[in-house]
This record gives sequence, structure tokens and C-alpha cells, in this order.
Amino acid sequence: MGARPGFGATVLALPLFLLLVGIFSASMLVPAVYGGVVRELATARAFLYSGVLGVVVFALVGLAHAGRDPRHGALGPLVSLFCAFTVLPVILAVPFHEALRTTTFLNAYVEMVSAITTTGATMFDDPERLNGPLHLWRAQVGWMGGLMMWIAASAILAPLNLGGFEVTARAEPGRSASREIGMTAPEVRVRIAKVGAVLVPIYLALTLLLWILLALGGDSALVAICHAMSIMATSGISPVGGLEDTGAGMAGEAVMLLFMLFALSRLTFSTDTVTSEGGGLARDPEFGIGLALVIIVPVVLFVRHFLGAIDVSAENDTLDAARALWGSAFTVLSFLTTTGFTSGFWTDAQAWSGLETPGLLLMGLALVGGGVATTAGGVKLLRVFALYLNGLREMERLVHPSSVSGAGPMGRRLQKDGAFIAWIFFMLFAISLALISILLAAAGTDFETAIVIAIAGLSTTGPLLTHGASEPIALIELGGAAKAIFVAAMVLGRLETLAIIALFTPDLWRG
Repeated sequence: MGARPGFGATVLALPLFLLLVGIFSASMLVPAVYGGVVRELATARAFLYSGVLGVVVFALVGLAHAGRDPRHGALGPLVSLFCAFTVLPVILAVPFHEALRTTTFLNAYVEMVSAITTTGATMFDDPERLNGPLHLWRAQVGWMGGLMMWIAASAILAPLNLGGFEVTARAEPGRSASREIGMTAPEVRVRIAKVGAVLVPIYLALTLLLWILLALGGDSALVAICHAMSIMATSGISPVGGLEDTGAGMAGEAVMLLFMLFALSRLTFSTDTVTSEGGGLARDPEFGIGLALVIIVPVVLFVRHFLGAIDVSAENDTLDAARALWGSAFTVLSFLTTTGFTSGFWTDAQAWSGLETPGLLLMGLALVGGGVATTAGGVKLLRVFALYLNGLREMERLVHPSSVSGAGPMGRRLQKDGAFIAWIFFMLFAISLALISILLAAAGTDFETAIVIAIAGLSTTGPLLTHGASEPIALIELGGAAKAIFVAAMVLGRLETLAIIALFTPDLWRG
């Protein structure tokens, strides 16, 4: 008789979505324990019972699947990711709904979809409506959703040349560039385990470090951990409604800014992205473009506000000017990485000059997004860089039609095929934006609200609902159809259009 497989091998043999159900169900014990500590006993029981029930169901279904190997083709893992963003939030919403008891299950479901997609839009504009364990659960789901996408980017999207990797790949989106990279269910699970073993300790250590630094800066333990998880996942979830009412102040924001840099480029923690052609961050185009935007946009805003301050005779107030510049720099990086936190000094710039900063600027930054294979959403900086290189090359050819590009093999790839794929993605993104806006308008929202909601969902930047429009948008006041459309926008923005198209392409299922 052969040796019986160990526990680890048995777990790896389970379907990917079932594994996620088990992991997220077990994580419900964290808010359950915290609820018991702070004496929110009703909330603690809701999470304890739901977590235990989820783990039991996971164990029973796991036993039923023992020895089976699901056959879903190369795109099976994408189905698991899609279910993680659409079906899994139903399970996550059960304890949230049972603990709150003052909202509908649909609202709880939208809240969980927003959290797991790292969008961070909330149905509850008043933070006081939720107790500590519920705030912790929102931030925790967002944190785990960011980690899930971080691992999936390397283990699932990269081999299939999706999620931004298609810009530098030689194969078609949805297909592996090398036959040596297997996409069968066992191979994908083994690759997820290997990638997770590398990334989970890094993600956890950075979160704990940021938590400690924020707590030392003056934040309470709950606020510090929620903000730490939200920064690492770029979810923008806050138990106090933002950074204006925190105790860490500018020092805390400075620490957050450093950690948000991880969302600008994968090279901040890995070397498996080939766009830098060696040289690390110093030659990485994503990191360079991100830093350029963080420098140029705040300077332009500062000059604009400075000119406005002249009219109100406030240009000599150096301290207010410094606060205005800092608030602009922090907020620009926050929305560029699709985190969505506004600096506690963001309003100082407007008070200093008397001018408002247009929400259109923040929406534009969120649409650009962060780096490939990070927790950030948006179009991604690599695609912007590919189109930029292509534009430069076309202008060179206007002067020297027969010239040969000196950008190197990877640069030439980005200038030609990479730019073509990036342009296709931009067009699909624009079509998705137009379609979602039309559907939202048909569901009863006005034009400005529809545009802001669509951009917030597709870029996974929920705080745009507060800062993108002339007046804050209350999600809870939308109808059921509009909420469903917003859910679809968040899932589409997190998985991206090319991945969704791949799911409905029969040829790729047989590939």
C-alpha cells in the first residue's frame, strides 16, 4: 500500500475557491475574539458561530472532494477568483449582517464586495454606526483581499499574461508564453503555495511594522491596525472616516506615504518583473512615472493655490504653505495607488488659498492606478508607460522614417506589441466606463453621480464617492439596481476586462 498523503498535500488537493472559503471562515475568529475582549458579545457570537459553521462546511465539503481533481482547463483558476469576488462575499456578509441588524443583507453584501475588491467604498457614512469588531472585519477582509490578489498576480495572472503582464509578454492574453508553465489545477495550487510562502511573510511583516509605527505615533490600537491593513491593501478603509481625526498626525502620514510606495511597482519587493531591464527601482519605469506624478501634480496644485493665496493676501504664511504642499503630495500618492486616503492637511490648501481642488484630478489619478502585480487598481502605470514609449517612437519616425529604435529588446516590445495591447485595454476600459455610466443613469442616478460611481468601481477607489463629486455620494441611498451595477463595476475593475473576456472565450478554455 502507498503512503497516505499528508495534511498539506490533502489541503492543496482541494478546489481553490473551497480553500478560500475555509481561510476566510477561520479568519472570522479574529473579530470574534476582539468582540469578546471589548465586550461586544452579540457581535462576537455572530462571528464565532459563522466562523465555526464555515469551517465545518469547509471540512465536510473537503472530505467529499478528497481524491478528486477538478478539470476546468487553463482558465479554471480565473473562475475561482471570479467566485471569490462574487460568491464569497455572501458568506462574509452573514456575520456582518447578523451583528449589525439595522441594514439589509444587500447592503452587507455590497460592503463585503467593496472590502474584498479593496475598493473601500462604504454604505455607512457615519463610522459610529459600526462598532469596533465590524470595523476590524471590514479592514481585515480588505487586507485579505489585497493579499489574495497579490498572490494571484504571480501564480495565476502572470502565467496567463493578464493583469498587466500581457504588455511585456510574447504570448496572447489568456495563454501561457511557455509550455513549461502548467495551468492544470494541481500545478496552479502548488504554484500558489510557493508564491504564498514567499509573499505572506512579507505582507504580514510590513503590516505589523506599520501598525506598530502608527500606534507609537498616537493612534489607538484599532485605528492603527485598520489603517495599516488598508494602506497595504490600498483599500482606504478607516474606522474613523479618514485621517483627519487620527492621533498620529503628519508623522503618521509620512510613515503611510513610505508604505504606499510599495503599490507603485512590483520591484519594491520582487525582481520578477522584466520591465526594468536591470538596475532595480532606479530604472523601473512604473516607479519613475509614479514618483514624477507625485512631484509634478502637487507642485502644480501648490502653484495654483499660491496664486489664489495672493488674492487673499495669505502668501506669506509659510507654515500654511508647507501644510498645503504636504497635503497635496500625500493625497496625490494615495489616489494614484487607489488607496483613497486624503491627508489631514488636504483641506489646508483650500483654506489657505480659498480655492477648491477639482475632484476630476483625483479621479484621473485613480484611473491611472499603481503598478502591475501590486494591490493597487486602475489602468496601471506600465500600460501608460507603453503608450508613452509608442508616442515617442512615432514622433521620432516623423523626423527619421527609416530609423531603428534604440530602446532595447524590451523597449521595442513595449513600443510595438505592448502598446497595441495597452491601447486595446484602454479602449475596453473606456467602453466599460461608458456602459456602466449609462446603466447607472438608467437606474435613476444623475450624470455626475453615475460617472463618479463608475470610476470609483472600475478603479477600485471607493473614497472617490466622497471626494470626487461636488457633494459626497451616499451609496446607501441608491436603489437595488444601482447597487448591483456598482458591484459589477468593482468586480470588473479588480479582475480587469481582459480577464473577464478570457473567461467567456471557449478557445482559451480548450487551450
